Amino acid sequence: MFTSFSTALSALSASSTAIDVVGNNLANLNTPGFKTSTVSFHDLVTQSLGAGLGETQVGFGVGPPVTLRQFSQGAIQTTSGPLDAAIQGDGFFVVTGQGGAEEYTRGGNFEVDQDGDLTTATGEKLQGWTLNANGVVNANGPIGNMTIPVGSLNPPRPTGSFSFDLNLDASAAAGSATGTFSTSINIYDSLGTEHTVTATFTKDATTAGKWNYSLSVPDSDMATPPFTPVTGSLQFDSSGSLVTPAATDPQPTINFTGFADGAAAAPGQTVTWNLYNGATARISQYAQPSAVSADAQDGSPAAQLVKVGLADGGQILAQYSNGDQKVVGQLAMATIRNPESLIACGNSNYQLSANTALPAIGVPGTGGRGSVIGGAVEASTVDIAQEFTNLIVFQRAYEANAKVVTTVDQLSQSTIALKQ
Repeated sequence: MFTSFSTALSALSASSTAIDVVGNNLANLNTPGFKTSTVSFHDLVTQSLGAGLGETQVGFGVGPPVTLRQFSQGAIQTTSGPLDAAIQGDGFFVVTGQGGAEEYTRGGNFEVDQDGDLTTATGEKLQGWTLNANGVVNANGPIGNMTIPVGSLNPPRPTGSFSFDLNLDASAAAGSATGTFSTSINIYDSLGTEHTVTATFTKDATTAGKWNYSLSVPDSDMATPPFTPVTGSLQFDSSGSLVTPAATDPQPTINFTGFADGAAAAPGQTVTWNLYNGATARISQYAQPSAVSADAQDGSPAAQLVKVGLADGGQILAQYSNGDQKVVGQLAMATIRNPESLIACGNSNYQLSANTALPAIGVPGTGGRGSVIGGAVEASTVDIAQEFTNLIVFQRAYEANAKVVTTVDQLSQSTIALKQ
């Protein structure tokens, strides 16, 4: 009978621990990426009473409960944070803790610290790949801090080609006002300075379906003016299709050997006029007014960084003032074969235990890793209804075992009173 004291006390201790676990779950009801814990009970070794072989067995109570972390998928909640990210599937974000140790988390509410590094809300530095010396994100190299290029300039990109999508009026008479058509496009040199290229088309008076062109740049833009216009001709067939130059012929080019701002020095800058989109001509000659429907060029001026955001797949995108977007980083993701063995170390982070398999780090969406959704966070997996149910069950268990203690105490008092 007297072993009932220790048996009941073990149950009181186990139930108290279970209530602590429930309280921790409920406290983290709104913690992004939090994974709920469950309690697993197990009995202690039993003792056999009497001379029989196990006919009468009495246990010694319940052992300290085992806490199991349930790494189930939490709901994905859209947020307004441009750097927020949620994991859909297996895996963890890799972060560096305050002591420099590698830790793992599912919490995806990130921000930029004073050093320009991407961190968690509690200051741990997020790990991944950023631009290398060649301006490329190499996901095959070692991971490191995710440094955001705050306040940086995107260097200019000199124009290498341009194009016009236009129609030249087949009904125009040579020498008339409609027999001449002009359009222009802005290109950029290696310093990001803008230059205007003017294309003038004049209908030939001697050959049907032939238009002469001239490409010119203002003399004031040149290091050694005057600029010599690039001239040539376009020949259309009876259906209004461009036949000369053909798609397989060399395309017209403008060779700049120096601008007034010091750009395009030797070996210079060559800009190609693309008359075709693949095998389809961009210029036609139909009996409609001469007009441009579209133009394009592949250069850009220097641009300031406007904002940085985290896109689907874990890519860090930088948007610049000229509208360009550039990938400046890639988040790393770790997959762990037995995540239940991880040790919670606070701040929604986990560390490896002696029983944890080595993490495999790579790009999201590969090697069994889950996908990353930008502009969202993973909600806590705590089910408030289930936790309140567990709380009631553990409370009743505690009260029942407390009743065992008081009952055994009364029996003990009655036993002691027998000798009086």
